[in-house]
Amino acid sequence: MTFSEKLFKLRKEKGLSQEALAEKINTTRQAVSKWENGYGFPETEKLLMLGNIFEVSIDYLLKDTVIQSKENEKGYYVSKEMAEGYLLSQRKMSKYFSMGFSLLTISTIPYFVFKQDPILYVVLISMIAVLGIGVITAGFIEEDRYTTLKKEALIFDQQYLKELKVRYENIKRKFTALMVVGVCSIVAGGISFLLVKKEIVPSDVLMPYYPILIALIAVGVYILIRILAIVDAYRILVSNEEHINRLSNSLLKKVNKKLDNFL
Repeated sequence: MTFSEKLFKLRKEKGLSQEALAEKINTTRQAVSKWENGYGFPETEKLLMLGNIFEVSIDYLLKDTVIQSKENEKGYYVSKEMAEGYLLSQRKMSKYFSMGFSLLTISTIPYFVFKQDPILYVVLISMIAVLGIGVITAGFIEEDRYTTLKKEALIFDQQYLKELKVRYENIKRKFTALMVVGVCSIVAGGISFLLVKKEIVPSDVLMPYYPILIALIAVGVYILIRILAIVDAYRILVSNEEHINRLSNSLLKKVNKKLDNFL
């Protein structure tokens, strides 16, 4: 079976028209028609996309065989456009998450500022907390668009992968100082509450400064969540094999634990 015959067969099995398939791989209906009639082959990027769509290997598409070999390496091809879209999406998601958790932290401030007016501080706490939860929910919606990239083995253009690795190292160096600021901010705010809890410092002494201390913690939370999410997005792409192995091991441990509990 030739490439043209396989392409026609796979397209029909998926219930796709030539126009629909062309749209999925960013080409024209005429190009798909030409390939199905045996006039030429798609470029490498389009072949990888076709493999993803039909869930077959590139070898199966190109070789004159009927049965797909199970020994061929499988993976989800990620174009440069898709990878950049994912990184942009993760930046947006990190903004939602960091802002949302910061708002949840800040929501405790009205209690200390308006302690004498329970109705007022309850209303303000509820409003800020609901806003924080809403922002976090928006982050989950943004994250769901690219869940496949976090679960599958990925295939990249090698030149683009090298570029990603360089950017990943630069971003880690760039964000190191900011991460230190975030940690220090959380520690500076949190240690004061710890001193009060351990009764090392009287609560009356620090009480007037609680809103400022909570704000410091919120700033640290914002910085750390934002940075860690962005860095992790690059890590998932650049160190994909390591990420998949870690994910597989984690899932395996959960399954084994459930089996042990069941038995």
